[in-house]
Amino acid sequence: MKKVFFIADTHFGHKEIIGFENRPFENVEEMNEILIQNWNKTVSENDEIFILGDFAFGKKEEIQNYISALNGYKVMVLGNHDRVYPLSWWKETGIEEVIQYPVIYREWFILSHEPLYINKNMPYANIFGHVHGNPLYTDVSGQSFCVSAERINYTPLDFEEMLKRMKNAGSLEEES
Repeated sequence: MKKVFFIADTHFGHKEIIGFENRPFENVEEMNEILIQNWNKTVSENDEIFILGDFAFGKKEEIQNYISALNGYKVMVLGNHDRVYPLSWWKETGIEEVIQYPVIYREWFILSHEPLYINKNMPYANIFGHVHGNPLYTDVSGQSFCVSAERINYTPLDFEEMLKRMKNAGSLEEES
């Protein structure tokens, strides 16, 4: 059975992110290897994964190597670091679908790289990245979930697990 997963801010190939975000890796090679291992032990070839921005740094061939090493049907909402290349460039690297702006998923969830303003009177929930480990943002609430790699143990998160956590955290109602 096909599952759906989410992750943001993998920053493959970005050695500076280790220091910027206090990632628990000795070097960028170890980080890349662990990200790939965690991804592939979680996501199967038949699963779908939403990458909510800031996927990778490097030359096109390097990025193609990361993408080809990863399981699943990959859908990417561009992040601030990804926008340096056009949509067509990302498609050429092997990402199956590339989306420039936030998108509504299952009529309820707004998928975005950066967090969006949501309040309890709005009929939406926001799944986002961008903020990494910044303590000003919560990991999960009834109407939001941060899937920055640091917050989900550098492992893509199953959508059903995300729903359970959101329901436990607050006012998320059953999907219609």
